[in-house]
Amino acid sequence: MSESRLHLVPVRSRDAKELVRLWHRHHPPPAGQIFFLSAADEANILRAVAVVGRPVARHLDDGTTLDVTRTASDGTRNANTMHPTNATT
Repeated sequence: MSESRLHLVPVRSRDAKELVRLWHRHHPPPAGQIFFLSAADEANILRAVAVVGRPVARHLDDGTTLDVTRTASDGTRNANTMHPTNATT
C-alpha cells in the first residue's frame, strides 16, 4: 500500500459490519455496538474500521466508559492505530 494521509470519517452500521466481515481474519462483527468510525485515505476510500461498544467487563460498564470492541483494516500501514491528531501513515 502506498503511504497517504488518513482521516476519520463516520461510517454506517451495515457498511462497518461488512468491512469487518471482509477484513477481519478471526471474528465476525461484535454485537451491542454504540457507534462506528472509519479511517479513509485522501480519495475517501475506507481503509480501516473501528467498532465501539459497551465494556465487556461488567464492573467497567458504568454508563460513561466505552470499549473499542473490534478493528479491521485492508492492510494500509498504521490504519488500525491512527490517532486523529496525527493522522498520517
